[in-house]
Amino acid sequence: MTWYALQHKPAQGDRALQHLQNQDIACFYPKISVEEIKGGKRSKKLEPLFPGYLFVNLEQSDPMWSKLRSTRGVLRVVGFANKPAPIRDAVIQHIKESLDSVAELGGIKPGQAVQLNEGPFEGINAIFQSYDGEARAIVLINFMQKQQMVRVPVSALKR
Repeated sequence: MTWYALQHKPAQGDRALQHLQNQDIACFYPKISVEEIKGGKRSKKLEPLFPGYLFVNLEQSDPMWSKLRSTRGVLRVVGFANKPAPIRDAVIQHIKESLDSVAELGGIKPGQAVQLNEGPFEGINAIFQSYDGEARAIVLINFMQKQQMVRVPVSALKR
């Protein structure tokens, strides 16, 4: 069996996935947790890794091919010269393995130990307190025998 990409209709990826799975078609719809800021508040939500696309695993001779385009939520099969474009198993496997490492790169939690890797406090260990907007964070550092709150760029933090 080989993997192929399907394009789904706008905002209907989950619907397409559900209807494909109801037809016993092996599917892969990779999603990652993304932080967004609305009204000054951070929230996490799952978003597709490849917006607009999902993957199916079928044989070329499978009779399900004729049902794909009429499946609710599915727009078309991605292909070239009117032939579906196959995707190597190694590519899909790599995506599956990478999803775990992408998830680990999510937000830092309050109280977590971090190290500052740039700026005037480079190399100093700190305790993460909170985010301060999209690009900055508030951390506690031990400075002059006292804990000090410091605002630093999020990019300067290292776990």
